[in-house]
Amino acid sequence: MVAPLVAVGTAGAWSGVKSGDKPSNVSADSGKPAQAANDPVLMQVMQSELTRAMSSLGGAPAGAGAKAQPQPRPYFISYEISDAENVSLAAEFGALVDDTSSRRRVADVQVRLGSGAEDNTHGTHRNSGLTTMPLPLTDDKTALARSLWFATNRGYGRALDSLLQVKTEQQVRAKEEDSSPDFSSEKPVEATVPVDPRFSPSAPLLTDKASWESRLRELSGIFKQYPDVFYNNVGLQASNETDYFVSSEGARVSTPSHVARLVIVARTRAADGMDLYRVETFESDELGRLPDQKTLLAKTEEMAKNLEALRVAPITEPFDGPAILSGRASAVFFHEVLGHRLEGQRQRGDEEGQTFTKLLDKPIMPSFISVADDPTLKNFDGIALSGHYLYDDEGQPAQRVELIKNGVLETFLMSRLPIASFSNSNGHGRAESGHMPTGRQGNLIVSSSRTVPDSDLREMLKAEAKKQGKAYGLYFEDISSGFAVTTRRSPQAFSVVPLVVYRVYVDGRPDELVRGVSIVGTPQTALKDIVATGDKPDVFNGICGAESGSIPVSAVAPAMLLSKIETQRQAQGTARPPIVPPPSAVAAADGSK
Repeated sequence: MVAPLVAVGTAGAWSGVKSGDKPSNVSADSGKPAQAANDPVLMQVMQSELTRAMSSLGGAPAGAGAKAQPQPRPYFISYEISDAENVSLAAEFGALVDDTSSRRRVADVQVRLGSGAEDNTHGTHRNSGLTTMPLPLTDDKTALARSLWFATNRGYGRALDSLLQVKTEQQVRAKEEDSSPDFSSEKPVEATVPVDPRFSPSAPLLTDKASWESRLRELSGIFKQYPDVFYNNVGLQASNETDYFVSSEGARVSTPSHVARLVIVARTRAADGMDLYRVETFESDELGRLPDQKTLLAKTEEMAKNLEALRVAPITEPFDGPAILSGRASAVFFHEVLGHRLEGQRQRGDEEGQTFTKLLDKPIMPSFISVADDPTLKNFDGIALSGHYLYDDEGQPAQRVELIKNGVLETFLMSRLPIASFSNSNGHGRAESGHMPTGRQGNLIVSSSRTVPDSDLREMLKAEAKKQGKAYGLYFEDISSGFAVTTRRSPQAFSVVPLVVYRVYVDGRPDELVRGVSIVGTPQTALKDIVATGDKPDVFNGICGAESGSIPVSAVAPAMLLSKIETQRQAQGTARPPIVPPPSAVAAADGSK
């Protein structure tokens, strides 16, 4: 599920290297690397504790007699540590409401017992492989080592319990549809991505704080002119993060990241109780590259005026007919309808719907559409992409993956969890701290060989509506979020929530803004109804939540004309708008200040 950037995590999208640069010390040596003298203290402790754990865990229990049953030794252990500092500023109605700085270190310890063919994470026990613990913020070797030791010991105990359950269940359950291994064999990588001096731990994260406070107050102050907007928040988040990964296979990866986001949120409520909101997100790899104040002021004013118009717009009726998705709306649509169903773990397991599992090498979309996922792409047409990374959360190099070529399904997004058709990772094992990595989207890129100017696409919409006997077609300008159902016990459906929707009338009447629209449908039908696309791709950056947590993602797509799309009315709500006018409106009516 993709959501607007209202609450933002700390994972960044800045790689710390310029386009074309390569990380230093990259190798594929399967032997355990010698600890470098100039390694950060955190990496030194991770490596030494990992070595000690692999050599001491398992075997005969301490103090047990000669007949004691030996405990299994781990065949794999990894440590992933996120070391991050964050700054958050926010303003509402012209006043600062949040000024927060934080620092955190979190360790994810993964312990696997058994073998790659079958281990303690099998089936529904996947989360048993992970133990998460906060770490000391200082480079105190003893304190860091004790924390990692305790987390590893706890993780080993959980893995023992889970392995016993897995073996017991295998004796009583029916044969699985997909008997693929639980963990793939990959070449370990040793890589250190250099830190840009501007974002080193010694450099201030926010050097022009007073200026940004003033800018946020000015932006949020615009909403004081709109009495029907009862909530607004203009938030700035900036973070520096370094992720460290070591494994018993010999992987050693260190990658810095930096992200800056400005999020503007505003809400209003129609007289009939329907809540309406708008969200605008601006993202870059550093604060200085966010839009200038003039651009932000214009966008904020536009949001406020649009909310006022939405309050009095007519409520939509259920619709089944042609529609255009703008580039931004199309990007979210593809993320929800297609992207989640191409994640590798969706193709195995008794609970998964496996929408496209049996459709490899078969057409699932029109032949003029191709789809790739490319997390190595840092920018698109000058816009920073949230889904950029160089190494995934299993220490594997990010890869561009051609998912659909000329409408034909070619592969899936793979972590180190194999499936029947694919036994190796393609660098898409991603997770938020505290979650086991799974195959996830990064930068989903949709391209088309059948493009027309947007003005022509609009005329094609009218013609299609007229052919179907419809008075109008729909134009979706902006989409906020959505969700996709992929489990077998539920309908294989999706729902996408648009924010700005217009009726485009066949008879030439002006476009009409409507509210309360929700797009629904099933993926195989919806994807085959694409008729043509625009010629200008647009970018959506957001935070996507799924079983491996909330991670930053991007989607890039041109506008799409669909011959048929189905909509329904959103839940309306019962709360009244604010009964008393806001204070500023009362003061203005009285002629006082």
